[in-house]
Amino acid sequence: MTAFFTHHCLPSLYLQYRTTRNIYGRIYLDFLRRGKPMSGHSKWASIKHKKGKTDAARGKAFSKLIRLITVAARQGGGNPDNNPRLRDAILKAREINMPAENIEKAIKKGIGELEGVTIEEVTYEGYGPGGVAVLVDATTDNRNRTTAEVRHLFSKLGGNLGENGSVSWVFERKGLISFDKGTVDEDELTMIAIEAGAEDIQTSDTNIDIITAPGDFDRIKAIIDENKMVYTNAEITMIPKTTVHLEGKQAQQTLNLIDGLEELDDVQEVFSNFEISDELLESMEQ
Repeated sequence: MTAFFTHHCLPSLYLQYRTTRNIYGRIYLDFLRRGKPMSGHSKWASIKHKKGKTDAARGKAFSKLIRLITVAARQGGGNPDNNPRLRDAILKAREINMPAENIEKAIKKGIGELEGVTIEEVTYEGYGPGGVAVLVDATTDNRNRTTAEVRHLFSKLGGNLGENGSVSWVFERKGLISFDKGTVDEDELTMIAIEAGAEDIQTSDTNIDIITAPGDFDRIKAIIDENKMVYTNAEITMIPKTTVHLEGKQAQQTLNLIDGLEELDDVQEVFSNFEISDELLESMEQ
Protein backbone atom coordinates (compact mmCIF):
# COMPACT_ATOMS: atom_id res chain seq x y z
CA MET A 1 0.00 0.00 0.00
CA THR A 2 1.09 3.58 -0.53
CA ALA A 3 2.69 5.46 2.35
CA PHE A 4 0.79 8.57 3.41
CA PHE A 5 2.53 11.60 4.92
CA THR A 6 0.58 13.23 7.72
CA HIS A 7 1.43 16.87 7.04
CA HIS A 8 -0.02 16.61 3.53
CA CYS A 9 -3.16 14.62 4.29
CA LEU A 10 -6.68 15.96 4.77
CA PRO A 11 -5.93 18.94 7.06
CA SER A 12 -9.62 19.88 7.27
CA LEU A 13 -10.56 16.46 8.61
CA TYR A 14 -7.74 16.67 11.12
CA LEU A 15 -9.09 20.03 12.34
CA GLN A 16 -12.54 18.54 12.70
CA TYR A 17 -11.12 15.68 14.71
CA ARG A 18 -9.39 18.05 17.10
CA THR A 19 -12.39 20.32 17.57
CA THR A 20 -15.38 17.96 17.55
CA ARG A 21 -14.01 14.40 17.62
CA ASN A 22 -16.77 13.60 15.15
CA ILE A 23 -17.00 10.83 12.59
CA TYR A 24 -14.88 12.67 10.04
CA GLY A 25 -12.03 12.86 12.51
CA ARG A 26 -12.31 9.12 13.03
CA ILE A 27 -12.17 8.62 9.26
CA TYR A 28 -8.98 10.70 9.18
CA LEU A 29 -7.39 8.67 11.96
CA ASP A 30 -8.28 5.41 10.25
CA PHE A 31 -6.94 6.82 6.96
CA LEU A 32 -3.55 7.43 8.58
CA ARG A 33 -3.39 3.87 9.80
CA ARG A 34 -3.67 2.51 6.29
CA GLY A 35 -0.12 3.74 5.62
CA LYS A 36 2.53 1.34 4.40
CA PRO A 37 3.98 -0.85 7.16
CA MET A 38 7.65 -0.49 8.00
CA SER A 39 10.06 -2.66 6.07
CA GLY A 40 10.84 -6.10 7.42
CA HIS A 41 14.29 -4.89 8.34
CA SER A 42 12.82 -2.22 10.63
CA LYS A 43 10.71 -4.80 12.42
CA TRP A 44 13.67 -7.19 12.63
CA ALA A 45 15.74 -4.33 14.07
CA SER A 46 13.16 -3.91 16.83
CA ILE A 47 13.37 -7.61 17.63
CA LYS A 48 17.17 -7.48 17.76
CA HIS A 49 17.02 -4.32 19.88
CA LYS A 50 15.13 -6.25 22.55
CA LYS A 51 17.53 -9.20 22.31
CA GLY A 52 20.47 -6.81 22.54
CA LYS A 53 19.81 -6.17 26.22
CA THR A 54 21.72 -9.33 27.21
CA ASP A 55 25.12 -8.96 28.87
CA ALA A 56 26.95 -10.59 25.95
CA ALA A 57 25.32 -8.32 23.41
CA ARG A 58 26.03 -5.25 25.56
CA GLY A 59 29.71 -6.19 25.77
CA LYS A 60 30.02 -6.27 22.00
CA ALA A 61 27.96 -3.10 21.68
CA PHE A 62 30.33 -1.27 24.05
CA SER A 63 33.26 -1.46 21.66
CA LYS A 64 31.14 -0.41 18.68
CA LEU A 65 29.60 2.55 20.46
CA ILE A 66 32.93 3.72 21.82
CA ARG A 67 34.18 4.03 18.25
CA LEU A 68 30.96 5.72 17.17
CA ILE A 69 31.24 8.26 20.00
CA THR A 70 34.88 8.91 19.10
CA VAL A 71 34.06 9.54 15.44
CA ALA A 72 31.06 11.73 16.28
CA ALA A 73 33.14 13.83 18.68
CA ARG A 74 35.95 14.21 16.15
CA GLN A 75 33.57 15.38 13.44
CA GLY A 76 31.22 17.58 15.42
CA GLY A 77 32.96 18.45 18.69
CA GLY A 78 32.74 17.06 22.19
CA ASN A 79 29.64 18.97 23.38
CA PRO A 80 26.55 16.80 22.86
CA ASP A 81 24.30 19.87 23.16
CA ASN A 82 25.78 21.13 19.89
CA ASN A 83 26.39 17.75 18.28
CA PRO A 84 23.17 15.76 17.65
CA ARG A 85 25.05 12.74 16.39
CA LEU A 86 27.20 12.58 19.51
CA ARG A 87 24.12 13.08 21.66
CA ASP A 88 22.40 10.15 19.97
CA ALA A 89 25.46 7.91 20.43
CA ILE A 90 25.69 8.82 24.11
CA LEU A 91 22.00 8.01 24.63
CA LYS A 92 22.53 4.60 23.03
CA ALA A 93 25.54 4.02 25.28
CA ARG A 94 23.59 4.93 28.40
CA GLU A 95 20.77 2.65 27.34
CA ILE A 96 23.11 -0.34 27.60
CA ASN A 97 24.57 1.00 30.86
CA MET A 98 27.98 1.98 29.53
CA PRO A 99 29.99 3.58 32.37
CA ALA A 100 30.26 7.37 32.15
CA GLU A 101 34.06 7.03 32.30
CA ASN A 102 34.07 5.03 29.05
CA ILE A 103 31.93 7.65 27.34
CA GLU A 104 34.16 10.47 28.54
CA LYS A 105 37.32 8.71 27.33
CA ALA A 106 35.78 8.08 23.91
CA ILE A 107 34.88 11.77 23.59
CA LYS A 108 38.36 12.86 24.65
CA LYS A 109 39.92 10.57 22.06
CA GLY A 110 37.66 12.08 19.44
CA ILE A 111 38.61 15.67 20.22
CA GLY A 112 42.32 14.82 20.59
CA GLU A 113 42.71 15.11 24.36
CA LEU A 114 43.73 11.45 24.59
CA GLU A 115 45.87 9.46 22.19
CA GLY A 116 44.36 6.61 20.24
CA VAL A 117 44.24 4.92 16.86
CA THR A 118 42.72 6.82 13.97
CA ILE A 119 39.19 5.62 13.27
CA GLU A 120 37.38 6.43 10.03
CA GLU A 121 33.89 5.86 8.75
CA VAL A 122 33.21 3.67 5.74
CA THR A 123 29.89 2.94 4.00
CA TYR A 124 29.39 -0.15 1.88
CA GLU A 125 26.55 -0.75 -0.56
CA GLY A 126 25.37 -3.97 -2.11
CA TYR A 127 22.56 -6.37 -2.90
CA GLY A 128 21.33 -9.33 -0.91
CA PRO A 129 19.25 -12.38 -1.87
CA GLY A 130 16.23 -11.48 -3.98
CA GLY A 131 17.81 -8.19 -5.01
CA VAL A 132 17.23 -6.37 -1.72
CA ALA A 133 19.32 -3.24 -1.12
CA VAL A 134 21.84 -3.44 1.73
CA LEU A 135 23.62 -0.42 3.21
CA VAL A 136 26.42 -0.99 5.74
CA ASP A 137 27.87 1.71 8.03
CA ALA A 138 31.22 0.83 9.60
CA THR A 139 33.91 2.48 11.72
CA THR A 140 37.41 1.08 11.31
CA ASP A 141 41.08 1.58 11.97
CA ASN A 142 41.92 -0.60 8.96
CA ARG A 143 39.81 -0.02 5.85
CA ASN A 144 41.40 -2.89 3.89
CA ARG A 145 40.56 -5.41 6.61
CA THR A 146 36.97 -4.22 6.95
CA THR A 147 36.39 -4.16 3.19
CA ALA A 148 37.69 -7.72 2.86
CA GLU A 149 35.44 -8.96 5.69
CA VAL A 150 32.34 -7.25 4.31
CA ARG A 151 33.02 -8.47 0.75
CA HIS A 152 33.54 -12.03 1.99
CA LEU A 153 30.22 -12.09 3.83
CA PHE A 154 28.28 -10.70 0.87
CA SER A 155 29.75 -13.41 -1.37
CA LYS A 156 29.33 -16.19 1.18
CA LEU A 157 25.73 -15.40 2.08
CA GLY A 158 24.15 -14.85 -1.32
CA GLY A 159 24.79 -11.16 -1.93
CA ASN A 160 27.02 -8.91 -4.01
CA LEU A 161 29.04 -5.93 -2.83
CA GLY A 162 28.36 -2.97 -5.14
CA GLU A 163 29.84 0.41 -5.97
CA ASN A 164 29.27 3.62 -4.02
CA GLY A 165 25.86 5.00 -4.91
CA SER A 166 24.46 1.69 -6.10
CA VAL A 167 21.79 1.45 -3.39
CA SER A 168 22.09 4.55 -1.19
CA TRP A 169 19.42 6.27 -3.28
CA VAL A 170 16.89 3.74 -1.93
CA PHE A 171 17.16 5.16 1.60
CA GLU A 172 16.32 8.40 3.40
CA ARG A 173 17.69 9.50 6.77
CA LYS A 174 14.77 9.87 9.18
CA GLY A 175 13.94 9.81 12.87
CA LEU A 176 12.19 6.61 13.96
CA ILE A 177 10.30 6.06 17.23
CA SER A 178 8.85 2.56 17.56
CA PHE A 179 6.18 1.20 19.91
CA ASP A 180 4.85 -2.27 20.60
CA LYS A 181 1.22 -2.39 19.56
CA GLY A 182 -1.08 -2.76 22.53
CA THR A 183 1.26 -1.03 25.01
CA VAL A 184 0.11 2.50 24.16
CA ASP A 185 -3.19 4.21 23.37
CA GLU A 186 -3.04 4.37 19.56
CA ASP A 187 -5.51 7.25 19.25
CA GLU A 188 -3.60 9.35 21.77
CA LEU A 189 -0.20 8.50 20.26
CA THR A 190 -1.43 9.32 16.76
CA MET A 191 -2.77 12.73 17.76
CA ILE A 192 0.35 13.58 19.78
CA ALA A 193 2.54 12.69 16.79
CA ILE A 194 0.41 14.70 14.36
CA GLU A 195 0.36 17.77 16.57
CA ALA A 196 4.11 17.49 17.14
CA GLY A 197 4.73 17.54 13.37
CA ALA A 198 5.65 13.91 12.65
CA GLU A 199 6.02 13.15 8.94
CA ASP A 200 4.39 9.73 8.94
CA ILE A 201 2.71 7.14 11.15
CA GLN A 202 3.11 3.54 10.04
CA THR A 203 1.59 0.45 11.60
CA SER A 204 1.85 -3.32 11.32
CA ASP A 205 0.23 -6.11 13.28
CA THR A 206 2.86 -5.72 16.00
CA ASN A 207 4.39 -2.23 15.72
CA ILE A 208 3.52 1.45 15.56
CA ASP A 209 6.28 3.62 14.05
CA ILE A 210 6.49 7.40 14.16
CA ILE A 211 8.63 8.87 11.37
CA THR A 212 10.16 12.34 11.73
CA ALA A 213 12.49 14.63 9.86
CA PRO A 214 15.99 14.27 11.38
CA GLY A 215 15.90 17.85 12.64
CA ASP A 216 12.57 17.28 14.41
CA PHE A 217 13.51 13.99 16.06
CA ASP A 218 14.74 15.30 19.44
CA ARG A 219 11.79 17.67 19.83
CA ILE A 220 9.15 15.07 18.97
CA LYS A 221 10.83 12.43 21.13
CA ALA A 222 10.81 14.91 24.05
CA ILE A 223 7.07 15.50 23.57
CA ILE A 224 6.41 11.77 23.60
CA ASP A 225 8.55 11.44 26.74
CA GLU A 226 6.55 14.23 28.39
CA ASN A 227 3.39 12.25 27.71
CA LYS A 228 4.97 9.18 29.34
CA MET A 229 4.49 6.95 26.29
CA VAL A 230 7.03 4.11 26.37
CA TYR A 231 8.73 3.23 23.08
CA THR A 232 10.89 0.23 22.26
CA ASN A 233 13.39 2.11 20.11
CA ALA A 234 14.13 5.72 19.16
CA GLU A 235 16.90 6.72 16.78
CA ILE A 236 17.98 8.53 13.63
CA THR A 237 18.14 5.82 10.99
CA MET A 238 17.91 5.06 7.27
CA ILE A 239 14.42 4.20 6.04
CA PRO A 240 13.83 2.68 2.59
CA LYS A 241 11.67 4.50 0.03
CA THR A 242 10.67 1.18 -1.54
CA THR A 243 10.68 -2.41 -0.30
CA VAL A 244 11.22 -5.88 -1.75
CA HIS A 245 8.95 -8.67 -0.48
CA LEU A 246 10.73 -11.90 0.44
CA GLU A 247 9.48 -15.33 1.41
CA GLY A 248 10.91 -18.70 2.37
CA LYS A 249 14.56 -19.37 1.63
CA GLN A 250 15.35 -15.87 0.39
CA ALA A 251 13.91 -14.36 3.56
CA GLN A 252 16.09 -16.60 5.75
CA GLN A 253 19.17 -15.97 3.59
CA THR A 254 18.66 -12.22 3.89
CA LEU A 255 18.38 -12.34 7.68
CA ASN A 256 21.51 -14.49 7.78
CA LEU A 257 23.35 -11.86 5.72
CA ILE A 258 22.13 -9.01 7.93
CA ASP A 259 23.05 -10.90 11.10
CA GLY A 260 26.47 -11.85 9.73
CA LEU A 261 27.29 -8.26 8.79
CA GLU A 262 26.11 -6.92 12.15
CA GLU A 263 28.34 -9.42 13.96
CA LEU A 264 31.46 -7.93 12.37
CA ASP A 265 33.34 -5.86 14.94
CA ASP A 266 33.77 -2.90 12.60
CA VAL A 267 30.14 -2.71 11.46
CA GLN A 268 27.94 -0.19 13.25
CA GLU A 269 24.62 -0.57 11.46
CA VAL A 270 23.10 -2.44 8.54
CA PHE A 271 20.04 -1.21 6.66
CA SER A 272 17.97 -3.08 4.12
CA ASN A 273 14.67 -2.71 2.27
CA PHE A 274 13.33 -6.25 2.54
CA GLU A 275 9.70 -6.86 3.50
CA ILE A 276 8.80 -10.05 5.37
CA SER A 277 5.44 -10.99 6.88
CA ASP A 278 5.01 -10.53 10.63
CA GLU A 279 4.22 -14.23 10.96
CA LEU A 280 7.48 -15.25 9.31
CA LEU A 281 9.50 -12.77 11.36
CA GLU A 282 7.96 -14.05 14.57
CA SER A 283 8.78 -17.65 13.62
CA MET A 284 12.38 -16.64 12.95
CA GLU A 285 12.58 -14.81 16.28
CA GLN A 286 12.18 -18.03 18.21
